[in-house]
Amino acid sequence: MQMCADPGALTGINWWLCYLTTNTHYSFYLSFGTVLALIFLCAPVVMLLGFAGALSRRSRFFPLRSIGLVYTSMVRGVPDIVFFMFVPIAMDQAIEAIRHKIKCPQVTDPIFQGNDFVVCTAAKMPLSSSDQWVHEIYGFFLALIAFAIVFGAFAANTLHGALSAVPKNQLETARAYGMNERQVFWRIHLPQMWRYALPGLSNLWMILIKATPLLFLLGVEDAVYWAGALGASKSSIYSFPHGDWRIWYFSALLVFYLLLTSVSERFFKWLTLKVTKEHNLNVVELASRVSP
Repeated sequence: MQMCADPGALTGINWWLCYLTTNTHYSFYLSFGTVLALIFLCAPVVMLLGFAGALSRRSRFFPLRSIGLVYTSMVRGVPDIVFFMFVPIAMDQAIEAIRHKIKCPQVTDPIFQGNDFVVCTAAKMPLSSSDQWVHEIYGFFLALIAFAIVFGAFAANTLHGALSAVPKNQLETARAYGMNERQVFWRIHLPQMWRYALPGLSNLWMILIKATPLLFLLGVEDAVYWAGALGASKSSIYSFPHGDWRIWYFSALLVFYLLLTSVSERFFKWLTLKVTKEHNLNVVELASRVSP
């Protein structure tokens, strides 16, 4: 806006209108979308890894069962922050190392040179000439994979416990009715499992929400990053100087997370009631089928 050209001449509401519509503030507003995107993109991947890990642990094939057990136990036994920091770095270096071998076969120098990781310019990911949004999307993708691996292990344990909690007599009744193992799993075991899994999955969802500020540590410009940057004390060299306003920016984050968790709690409460009702109907239906 034209009136914002000289911030020093602004007073009252005009100062606030110009201050809150700067490009950095638009980045702050969009960063809330980054948090939501991480949560909603991560959730299906977490569930996919969770089911893969849970079913692997239940497999009769020992190597597959071992993989599932190692995955869930290893991630559970290592602090989350270690994986959040390790996975993006490891994936980034693995991608660049592969690209280095493909794009620069003439370079014979080792990639690891002391404490340095050195690849040719063409192997960089993303390329230094790429637009800023490409770098941001790439960093977000690595963070998404890190979150999915960590929370997928916790989901695997939750789902494994829920599958084991389904009463055996229901499964035996379904087999007695003439269902094969696949039918038992899809028609009885899996639907009944959700009643036992939802409490753990709802807690995991809340933990995932609370873990999103770690995006800041992974180099992603999320809401926490911008709250700290915009709230810090600004001197007269800035267009809009102000004191230390971090408490107000982080209060906005507090309201955002409280609203997000409140909506989540209401959703899981509704979902639990719905699943419990369907569970009871399925039990009654199964019992009526096998009754003489």
